[in-house]
Amino acid sequence: MATKTRIGLAGLAVMGQNLALNIAEKGFPISVYNRTTSKVDETVERAKKEGNLPVYGFHDPESFVQSIQKPRVVIMLVKAGAPVDQTIKTLSAYLEKGDCIIDGGNEWYENTERREKAMAELGLLYLGMGVSGGEEGARNGPSLMPGGSFEAYKYIEDILLKVAAQVPNSGPCVTYVGKGGSGNFVKMIHNGIEYGDMQLIAEAYDVLKSVGKLSNEELQSVFAEWNRGELLSFLIEITADIFGIKDDKGDGHLVDKVLDKTGMKGTGKWTVQQAAELSVAAPTIEASLDARFLSGLKEERVEAAKVFKSGGFGDVLSDQPVDKQKLIDDVRKALYAAKICSYAQGMNLIPIFLDRIKKAYDRNANLANLLVDPEFAKEIIDRQSAWRRVVCLAINSGISTPGMSASLAYFDSYRRERLPANLVQAQRDYFGAHTYERTDMEGSFHTEWFKLAKQSRS
Repeated sequence: MATKTRIGLAGLAVMGQNLALNIAEKGFPISVYNRTTSKVDETVERAKKEGNLPVYGFHDPESFVQSIQKPRVVIMLVKAGAPVDQTIKTLSAYLEKGDCIIDGGNEWYENTERREKAMAELGLLYLGMGVSGGEEGARNGPSLMPGGSFEAYKYIEDILLKVAAQVPNSGPCVTYVGKGGSGNFVKMIHNGIEYGDMQLIAEAYDVLKSVGKLSNEELQSVFAEWNRGELLSFLIEITADIFGIKDDKGDGHLVDKVLDKTGMKGTGKWTVQQAAELSVAAPTIEASLDARFLSGLKEERVEAAKVFKSGGFGDVLSDQPVDKQKLIDDVRKALYAAKICSYAQGMNLIPIFLDRIKKAYDRNANLANLLVDPEFAKEIIDRQSAWRRVVCLAINSGISTPGMSASLAYFDSYRRERLPANLVQAQRDYFGAHTYERTDMEGSFHTEWFKLAKQSRS
């Protein structure tokens, strides 16, 4: 290769490949490197198929670094934590004073600030850049949140302005956020808000499906309609898509086969930790994190559901007929109001009783949860109607009862065999290729939801 490339990218999982192709498509020759060399060849082959894009692959870090014009800029898209430090160590051995490393992963902002200082001692510049929009966004236009060295940002400002999503009447979806780890901090809060958003959508789905008895076809129609109004958003759009995808390995819709066990990579937890550190209330984000924790207790929930069903306490407590259209409208309004609260949070960031608890664990030392102890289970069953009446009365009266409501939500999540976490996991696979498990067969699966949804609409 006679001419040096403009920029380099290390880390060629789905996001890395797509961002590299996006950069190349915008007219910037790019060098790519991955420790697993087959990923390099795969990316170069994709570049040829997608328009003979100027992507140049390298199997060793030295030739990769040497192929980039000075001052060199290398974007890393690798897993947060130790892999980032290892990649920095590998690359910095060949970088020279004035060169720049950009971490485009979801990283704890204090790690970014530590690395920026360490790089400065070597004469290197460092940026932590949040990249939002998932695999489709990386390929066609992500939201970019760079923070750290302003000098480093100016090196690649022209690239980022073209690569970022182009928003009508607003321009490129990128701006220099600030010094230190501010780019990663903003991305962390963004992801925390997204945790809340996804959970609220899942709850809306649950109410419409479990109480309103809406079919997947009806749900797709409802969410598609909502995406044309005040709830217009990427998550509402992909949710409508998900409800329209049929199972390619069996009958029915795929969303019903996705295991209701939501994964996570840590940014939601970091947001809640930071909110606590800053004394900022973030109950919706906290509740969404708790919901993911509870979804992970799948086996316990299956057993808990049996305990409560044996006591005449089924999955859905009321099977009364509802005005379906009114319910849809109420849920839409509730979802909109709750989303506003979630965004606001992100933007601001007993002796006798204890003895009875001890006795419960004495009866069964392996008790998974106090709720499934026979004595406590019976007491909750006997009292839950009054509990719900109080919470409903408080809500209708405009009185805040976050502790009681959160406790009731915990109970209702824990006692249910199946939660709407299947939809959240389907969303994660749709936009981030995070894969999912199925209820009817072993293994880890990934579906190209976007392509299937696009085909179904054409």
